[in-house]
Amino acid sequence: MHAGPTTSAEAVETLEQFDPASGSLLERAVFNHRKAVLIICALVTVLLVPWLIRFVPRRWMYTIGALMMISGGFSAALGGPVLLPIGLTACTMATVIVFVCVNAYVLDYIERTSLGECETLRLFYSGLAWTIGPFLGIWLMNLWAPAPFILSGLAATIMLGVFWVMRLGDGKLITRARAPQPNPLAYLPRFFAQPRLIAGWSFAVLRTCGWWVYVVYLPIYAVESGYSDQLGGLLLSITNGFLFLTPFMLRWMSARSVRHAIRIGFFGSATAFALAAALGNQPMIAIGLLMTGSFFLILLDMCGGLPFLMAVKPSERTEMSAVYATYRDVSGVVTPGVARLVLAIAPLPMVFAATSLGLAGALVATAGMCVPSCVLTFAVSRIWLRFREASWRSAVEDGLVPVTVGLMLAGGYLITLSADHSAVAFVVTAVTAGVVLTTRIHPLWLFAIAGALGLAGWV
Repeated sequence: MHAGPTTSAEAVETLEQFDPASGSLLERAVFNHRKAVLIICALVTVLLVPWLIRFVPRRWMYTIGALMMISGGFSAALGGPVLLPIGLTACTMATVIVFVCVNAYVLDYIERTSLGECETLRLFYSGLAWTIGPFLGIWLMNLWAPAPFILSGLAATIMLGVFWVMRLGDGKLITRARAPQPNPLAYLPRFFAQPRLIAGWSFAVLRTCGWWVYVVYLPIYAVESGYSDQLGGLLLSITNGFLFLTPFMLRWMSARSVRHAIRIGFFGSATAFALAAALGNQPMIAIGLLMTGSFFLILLDMCGGLPFLMAVKPSERTEMSAVYATYRDVSGVVTPGVARLVLAIAPLPMVFAATSLGLAGALVATAGMCVPSCVLTFAVSRIWLRFREASWRSAVEDGLVPVTVGLMLAGGYLITLSADHSAVAFVVTAVTAGVVLTTRIHPLWLFAIAGALGLAGWV
């Protein structure tokens, strides 16, 4: 799946085009907390999907996501300071739901040896939409503002119809569980205990950050350089035409290896972005270099997700897909934040330089994060298994329990001090902790309530 920034953070950028100062008190509250609410909605949704699938069959969960996408498109088409955020939030949550379900279906029906070909075909067949979409969206927006949103809703309707015609059912392995589903936050330790999943997630975050910079800041750079504001959409359409080259990329990758393709992708994109930053005073050359860099980002789109798809356990497909899907929102938050810091002290081309550093350090950072922990875990596990019958091992395990609990409480205390800045916030934290410790209420419901309080402006 093409990794352009179709996330909650992109919705935030859309919302920032509107000024809520003249609206009602409710409208101001909605806009004052729009960023946090959109991101919280996406992250809560992505962790809730595996839990909900235990009660709602996967085909109906996919249907719910598609219907939310349809309703979100038409709600955004109506516009306004209230309906537009509601529509974008619905589309954000729908994207996450559909993404998790589609990934689970892919892992159910596609053999691991065919995953590379599958990813290539997904990119190839999406090429037409990604090529036409950006320029068509700008043209329709200038023609009639609601038109792009209506078209999005109609496309989601067709997508839902095709899904039901295909009759994919509820998947081969993920069915209703007889045992209670564990806390969705329990997926995180299992995810981060598997280095290959971490690597796949890290690759996804970094390449999506590259797309964020390309999609958002390339058009801004073109306009600042004196070109038409429609040039950005045209450039994106031309860039997405590279998707039709993915079959040739697959053939090239098959003659080598996934690891080699990932290295070339990061090296090529980092080099192109660095040269674009160095030649920022030559707009046409810089734009050409950025487009070249996007070619390597497409190569990463094709092969960068394979480490995750090939490493995930069949019994954890839905859960791990949910955690993996958070890369969209993580990159959508990190990229604008870093870009704003850079722009505070440097001109726009330096954003491309910062992106180059991130892409260039991808493999080094991933190796530095994974290799030491992998070696240490392997060594300790071997020693631990060797003494599994020893009496001192049980004593050590029993002694580590209170230490672990104490570290968790200390971490929660420090996070509370840094995150809560009002009496109401401390009360909300205390009540949430008390409910979690004394009841069986799902903690994500409490997070949702806290998000609603933030939306209303009470926290």
